[in-house]
Amino acid sequence: MKAMFYEMFGQTPTIASLPDPTPTEEGVVIEVAASGVCRSDWHGWMGHDPDIKLPHVPGHELAGRVVAVGKSVRRFKIGDRVTVPFASGCGRCAECHSGNQQVCPNQFQPGFTHWGSFAQYVAIDFAETNLVTLPDAVDDSTAASLGCRFATSFRAVVDQARLKPGEWIAVHGCGGVGLSAIMIAAALGANPIAIDLSEEKLSLARESGTVATVNASTTQSVVEAVQEITKGGAHVSIDALGHQTTCFNSIQNLRRRGRHVQVGLMLGNQSKPRIPMAQVISHELEIYGSHGMQAWRYDAVLAMIETGKIAPGKLIGRGISIVDGIEALTTMDKSDAVGMSVITRFG
Repeated sequence: MKAMFYEMFGQTPTIASLPDPTPTEEGVVIEVAASGVCRSDWHGWMGHDPDIKLPHVPGHELAGRVVAVGKSVRRFKIGDRVTVPFASGCGRCAECHSGNQQVCPNQFQPGFTHWGSFAQYVAIDFAETNLVTLPDAVDDSTAASLGCRFATSFRAVVDQARLKPGEWIAVHGCGGVGLSAIMIAAALGANPIAIDLSEEKLSLARESGTVATVNASTTQSVVEAVQEITKGGAHVSIDALGHQTTCFNSIQNLRRRGRHVQVGLMLGNQSKPRIPMAQVISHELEIYGSHGMQAWRYDAVLAMIETGKIAPGKLIGRGISIVDGIEALTTMDKSDAVGMSVITRFG
């Protein structure tokens, strides 16, 4: 198979011809039709994820068709269109049995614990627990965009933050995660505020449903701006970027008894942010993490797509080839590209 491949962290990947994967007894092999390029992939390429063992094939947001199945797989067959959560459970542990596969201690992560989907084929283990069947109404690129950014945002907004209609939610960072959170919040009847340094991204946020924007590059105090717009602070705030500044601002701009959700990964030199703990205590703030979403929860997302309540496909900026994916991956920390990049051509 043709795949993007690197042998050292930070080294420019190459396109290599590698052996086709084979399924485990409980796994499948998927022919990849689309794979999103995500900031998490960039973190992995930089060496920020200890689960990655070199040499490596990145990629974790995927959609495609099953082309091989292990002998224990019963619910899926060759030809099925599927996607998979990036954090996939083993199906055996206490967390999986409680329905929380996204925090399974034995989890499988394509593109991190194993070779990923920047390739013509990818092997996925524990298929019975983790595969999600795709309806015809959801195209491959849209489905790929769900795997990390949109699904993680859905869990963050709906399950972790428990966002209610009419509440104010501040979203710090308008990349794929942030724009997804804005679209979901608007669909729930909440009032999203978008915060970013880029006016282009804020423009896309307006198209995604935000009711107010804050340009952090020209605003003296993001926290004060959010508090003024909301008349006292946001009920919910999300750091969708993963930076010490956005994390601090997200907590500090909350109203009393507000809820902060950390979605953006905080790795490398951003891994130890300052937290306004005196405010957390005195205002009884709640702080949550959000790490992917379980396969069984995808039904809610897919139903909202099919009924037109959300349209994650609108957040896709461009479809690219696997060769173009090299630049998209390695420049992600400096890129000002608007919308998600999705690899759709692997030949």
